[in-house]
Amino acid sequence: MAALGMACAAAGCLAVAWWRTRRRWQSAVGERGWLLERERESASRSAVAAERDRIARELHDIVSHNVSLMVVQAGAAREVLGTMPDEAAAALRAVEDAGRGAMTDLRHLLGLLAPSQSGDDAAYEGGGEVDGPVELAPQPGLDRLGPLVDRISFAGLPVEVRISGEPCPLPQGIDVTAYRIVQEALTNALRHGDGGEAEVTVRYADHALRVEVLNTGPSVLTGTAATRTVPRHGEGTGRGLLGLRERVAVYGGDLDARRRLGGGYRVRARIPLDRP
Repeated sequence: MAALGMACAAAGCLAVAWWRTRRRWQSAVGERGWLLERERESASRSAVAAERDRIARELHDIVSHNVSLMVVQAGAAREVLGTMPDEAAAALRAVEDAGRGAMTDLRHLLGLLAPSQSGDDAAYEGGGEVDGPVELAPQPGLDRLGPLVDRISFAGLPVEVRISGEPCPLPQGIDVTAYRIVQEALTNALRHGDGGEAEVTVRYADHALRVEVLNTGPSVLTGTAATRTVPRHGEGTGRGLLGLRERVAVYGGDLDARRRLGGGYRVRARIPLDRP
């Protein structure tokens, strides 16, 4: 009887221990599931925020560049409308081309945000003047510097381009980032500069891509640059430079933008090419 009693007590202890262990395991599983759910929610919020930032940068790049060109060209057309009608007509054609380009880019972006049920790019019907369906195309890279420089030069800012090193194929993200750096710097020089000219240097090194954009302007040493505290077309929000720094930081690079003592502005970026 004593042995039977001890066996029953041992069995009871084992049952209690098993029950407690199972309760702890269920509690741990439930807590882990709650933590995983919280992590998924946090990751989803981070992804949404990152996508919003990316869309904001793309909208800024599209709208700021094209609208700046349109404002400059419209002002030039107004100045020479009565005396040089041919030049005024050319400027107005440039305004039209910039507007159509902006509408095409915006239709691409909005088509990606709100695709049709069939999945094509013709979902957004915003009443634009773009005729026919818009075909998807890769984002611009350094191979599109020529048309960009031509547009800026026609708008009134002469640009000289220098390529050093051996050009090599670049990852798509780095290629787009380098193009956006040049686009933003030249657009700012056109909007806020007082004449002068610009110089774009793209340097292919063994382990990094270097991009530098310089533009001339009033010198801070003479005091002429400090007399104008508000840019010609109003003060920007700074989203452009902030977006560029974020783009470059994604690839482990750095970007420096500052006013030059000799006059004008300098934007310089270094993007590693061998980062894993």
